[in-house]
Amino acid sequence: MAGFLIGSVGLSTLVATETPVVLVRVSDAPEEAEPARVGEIVLGVDIHEAADKVLAFAFEEADRRNCALRVIHGWKMPSIYQYAPFFDPENEREVGRSVTVMLDDMLMPWRHKFPSLSVTHEAFMGAAGDQLVQAAARADLVVVGRRLRRSPLGAHLGSVAHAVLHHAAAPVAVIAHD
Repeated sequence: MAGFLIGSVGLSTLVATETPVVLVRVSDAPEEAEPARVGEIVLGVDIHEAADKVLAFAFEEADRRNCALRVIHGWKMPSIYQYAPFFDPENEREVGRSVTVMLDDMLMPWRHKFPSLSVTHEAFMGAAGDQLVQAAARADLVVVGRRLRRSPLGAHLGSVAHAVLHHAAAPVAVIAHD
């Protein structure tokens, strides 16, 4: 329960600010070994959102640390395909190719701005949070975005950022954006 309450304070602080926040998991257990790091920053992006602030932070941080940048985007088939009586697997491959092209297009200006930076990217079908948590196992830093939401119910943290914050082994940078 104490960890949950501390987490609640951290989350409340996170959603109350518009500046980048880096959260680092601290363990009281001395027997836990530090995971091996590989000199890589992992960035989770949504190709359907304006993500310049998130991309800028990740590229600048990777450049500053002189490390590789791995960009991950998770996608799913449009819901109309769930109801299609004759689903063609080629549709899934075509959507996957289209998503990969969109991710390439999103990254192109940043690759030109940081030509010496080693950048890889993956677009996969599945839950982005799960993939980012797995990628974080050996990453030096995970970068995710948090859309600024004005709501009468209070600030909100998206499901991907929430999953990564609660389960990633690496430090997590959360970048607020419009």
